[in-house]
Parts: sequence; C-alpha cells; structure tokens
Amino acid sequence: MTDNLLTASPAFRLLQAHHATMGQARLRDLFAAAPDRFAQFSTRAAGLLLDFSKNRLDQTTLDLLLALARERHVETHRNAMFAGEKINRTEQRAVLHTALRAPRSAHMQLDGQDISADVHAVLAQMQGFCERVRSGSWLGRDGRAITDIVNIGIGGSYLGPKMVCQALRTHAHPRLTSHFVSNVDGHDLAAVLGRLDPATTLFIVASKTFTTIETMMNAHSARSWFLQTGSEAELAKHFVAVSTNDAAVREFGIDPDNMFPFWDWVGGRYSIWSAIGLSVAVAIGFDGFTEFLDGAHQMDVHFQTAPLEQNMPVLLAMIGVWYRNFFDSSSVSIAPYHQDLSLFAGYLQQLDMESNGKSVTTAGEAVSVETGPVIWGDTGTNGQHAYFQLLHQGTHLIPIDFIAALQADHSLPGHHAVLLANCFAQSEAFMRGKTADEVRADLQAQGLAGDALEALVPHKVFAGNRPSNTILMERLTPAALGALIALYEHKVFVQGVIWDVNSFDQWGVELGKVLATHIHRELVGDSTPATHDSSTNALIALAKAARLP
Repeated sequence: MTDNLLTASPAFRLLQAHHATMGQARLRDLFAAAPDRFAQFSTRAAGLLLDFSKNRLDQTTLDLLLALARERHVETHRNAMFAGEKINRTEQRAVLHTALRAPRSAHMQLDGQDISADVHAVLAQMQGFCERVRSGSWLGRDGRAITDIVNIGIGGSYLGPKMVCQALRTHAHPRLTSHFVSNVDGHDLAAVLGRLDPATTLFIVASKTFTTIETMMNAHSARSWFLQTGSEAELAKHFVAVSTNDAAVREFGIDPDNMFPFWDWVGGRYSIWSAIGLSVAVAIGFDGFTEFLDGAHQMDVHFQTAPLEQNMPVLLAMIGVWYRNFFDSSSVSIAPYHQDLSLFAGYLQQLDMESNGKSVTTAGEAVSVETGPVIWGDTGTNGQHAYFQLLHQGTHLIPIDFIAALQADHSLPGHHAVLLANCFAQSEAFMRGKTADEVRADLQAQGLAGDALEALVPHKVFAGNRPSNTILMERLTPAALGALIALYEHKVFVQGVIWDVNSFDQWGVELGKVLATHIHRELVGDSTPATHDSSTNALIALAKAARLP
C-alpha cells in the first residue's frame, strides 16, 4: 500500500465531496438541530471521556472517516503491531511498547523469546531498587539516605520522565526531589548541581548504548563533580544506569547489578513504560508506577477490541485527519486545564511530530497529502491570556484539545470550580462565537449608540465555529495519566497508517548530529574550516575567536 492510493481511495474522494458542503456548516446550527449531539458524539474508555461533539462533522462525516480507516486497513495494522510484526521497516524492528504494560500472563513472544518474562524481570529489579531508595536503606557515601534523584537523558529519556513526575507530583515521596538534565548546554547541569549535596544525590544515567553524546557529556561532568568530594569506589552508591552496554557501564563505575536494560523494540518516545521510567517509579512508588502501566494497558485493550465507531484513539485520529487533509489545518493546540500537566504539550510534540513528521511513504515515495501537524500549547488559563486571542479571532483554523480533571488534588476552596468554568466556557466560546447582532445588543445595554457603537462592533465579533475536543478524567491519577498517554500514542499510530508513513523511525534527527560531530572537531582543533558554506564557516571562526574551553 502506498500513499498514492490515499487520494484515489473511494472514501477519500467522498470526504472531499462531503467537505464542499460540511466545511461550511455552523456548529451552532448542528447543536440546534440535534439536542442529543453530546450523547451521539462522545465516548468513554479506560477512565477517560472524549467529547468530540464540538467538531465540524455529522454522522455522515464520521461514517466516511471510519470508512477511510477501514480502506487503509487500520485494524490490520493495529493487529500487526500488537502481534510483534516488524512494522518499523526501515530499522527492521517490532514496535512493542504495549508489551511493557501488559500483564505477566500475556506471555508475548518475539523471535522465539518470551518478552513478557523479560519485561517483568526488569520490573522486579526496578521494584527492589525503588523500595531501597524510598525506604532510606539505600545510603550515600557518608551513610545518609538519598534526598535528590537526577535523571540524565535526552529525547524520550528526558521528556517522558520529567513530564510524568511533574504530572504526578502530588503522589511523590516527600523526602525525594526529582531533577532532570538533558541539554548539552552546561548551564542546565550547572544549575541543578549547584543546588545539590553530592553525598545525598543519586544519578540515573539513561542511555541505551551509553554513547549518546549529550547524555554522556552530562553524565561525565556529573561524575567529575561527585569525585571532587567522593572517591571512585563510592560512585556505585550514587550512579545507576538505564542501558544495555555492560562494558561501558562498568567502566563508568556503575555496578552492573544496578544497570536496568530495555530493548530495541522500544522506541525512545515510547519508552516511559520501560526502565526509562525508573525516576518515575522512585518518585511515586512502584505501586503507583504499576497503576500507571495498568491505565495504559486498559487503553491498549480498548484500542484492540472496541469497534471503530466507539474506539477513542481511532476517533481522535480520524478527526485530526479530517482537519489536516480537508481543512488544511496545519497545527493542533493542546490545552490542559491542570497545572500539573504543564509539560504535556511538550511531551506530545516529540510523540507526534517525531513520529509523523515525514514526507515519504513506507515505500519511499513522496507523500501526496499533508502529514503530521505542528503540536503546541500550554496550560489552559495561561493560554487564555496569551495566544487564545489568535485562536479566537485570528485567520488560522487550529483545532484544540481541552484536557481537564473533574476533581482537584488540592484543598484550596473555589479554585477548581473557576478552573473548570474557564475550560468549559472556552470550548463553548470557540464553538459559538459571537455575532454582530449579539455584540450590538451588548453594547447597547452598556449605553453605547450610533457611530461609536458601530465602530466597535467588528472588533468584538467572534467568528466561532472553531473545533475542539474535550478529554475529561475523574482526577489526575497514575492510571488516568497512563490511559491519556496511551490514547495519544494510538492516535499517532492510526494517523501514520492513514498517511502510510513509518511512525517509528526518526531519520530527520540524524543529519544535524553527524554535522555537529564534524563541526565540534573544528571548533576545538587547530584546523580552519573550509568545507562549509560561508555562513557556517564565519560562525565557526567567530566561536573559535571566542576561545572556547
């Protein structure tokens, strides 16, 4: 199957014809015509509710979108992923992050190996480690308990753990503070180290190969910092590794018993469920981490078994395809109305944009439609006072995902009702807008009239008809967060199937890394660069003149 079949498929052509009329539909009118629209266009799964009624679609739209999903064999591709087929064809790898959250009884096999047994062996290792650190029986070099955990990683080894620890901070151990270092910019690590006591700090170095340049530079700098007051014999009390490179881990000074492995069938942006989540398990406890895995597994089961008409990831994905390919909407805004989800949009940027930001099909041909949208956003009430102006009255059509919890994890009176009121009001305002006649009536009630009133009217008109989804959970628990992340993982997968792109490689990340290696040699060496363009040569010369350390 190639992408060229997409625009020629019967469902795609019917959707194009349908868009010619549905694209002009008004959400106000759709709600007025169907008082039960919420019941018709909402679904529940794994403790989440998805309300997609405030989208520019009707039952015909939905039927055609699901017909397209069937024409693109979404169910067949889904089954192939769960069965461990090597659907990441450019790297000849299976894609089995779902196996990381499956129960031990699943007995999943890959190339004759019982990977369920492997996964649960690592989970047992993680459990023992977490219990020692959290109980205080893991002691630093001077006999004191650990107080600070520093996760050193990059990409999925950083974005996932940091986001989840922030999201579940109310579940964290009161003695332990989590820190995250990713950037090779030394300002990042220096700012963290400046607040720590080396005798009570534990570093988790997350690098599968133990050769990732940014991670290992930060890890070696942290090692040198520790050795200013400690000895090499004491390194094993303060450093553990998430890796598979036994020799490099030993050479660094880490006890191989404290090396937590994961596998090549786990992509970086899908790795939070693996030992990459070690910092999460330490922070919230292994029972909490188990709940996190179970929430994701419940969404996996739903994705595998629910008919497409009620399948939450499929519905979310196909609605996204509707806007991307028929409304030419180039971005999606994520608006969590929960401060602890402040890093969620950034996490989804990697999940979605690194997965589906592709311009060739799985067959290596140029795609014929637009693929992955730009993902961006911030916590809801912050966004209202920043970029919501553009969303309401700008010239872009940008679908929004509102995310909220019905119950708060704090006891401050009144706050949560105001928060939810803002969330629900914004989704209604984007849907309804405000007509010129409604603006005139408001201004007249305020005492304005004549030319002054008419001059103000166009500035206060809201076109409305702006689409959104609302995702609700009872409260932000480990299980709810696990289900939420898995929902978006499967959404991205379905869209990749529709567009026929490989959602599990990331070759676009590689070119800059290769060039950076060459330029680094030129920056710290004596050679004069001559193989670059004039701009790059001049920039290198300026940096060399600054006498880099």
